[in-house]
Amino acid sequence: MPKPSLDPTRAGRYGPDMVKEKKQQQVYTLVVEVGRKTGDGLPKNATGAGLMIYASGVDEAEAVRETVAILKQADLSPLDVQGYGTLDERRDMGHDIPDEEIALMQRAAEENSVIVAQMTPYFGDTDR
Repeated sequence: MPKPSLDPTRAGRYGPDMVKEKKQQQVYTLVVEVGRKTGDGLPKNATGAGLMIYASGVDEAEAVRETVAILKQADLSPLDVQGYGTLDERRDMGHDIPDEEIALMQRAAEENSVIVAQMTPYFGDTDR
C-alpha cells in the first residue's frame, strides 16, 4: 500500500489553500526602557535604563514580542518599547545610519536574533 503524499501542492487536506507563504524576516530598530528588578545587572544607583536594540521579525510586532520575552528572561523589566522601523524606513525618514549600526542589523538578520547595541543606565535626581 503506497504512503499518502504530504506534498502541499496536491489536493486533499494538504491542498494549495493550506500552503502559507513564508514572510521575509526584517530587522527593526527598537528603543526599550526598562525599570529595576532584582538581578537586572544595572548599576546600584540606577533607576532604570534605555536600550537600543536591533531585532528580527516578520513584522515589528513580532520583533517587539521577541525582544520583550528575551529581556524578561535576562531579568530585565521592560516598561516601554518605541519602534523606529527597518533600515529602509529609517533611511526614508532621513536618519544618518553609521556602518557600525548597519553591521549590527545585518548580524541580527543573519542570526535571526535580538541584539542590544547600547544600554544607557538612568540615574534619578540624587539631590532630593
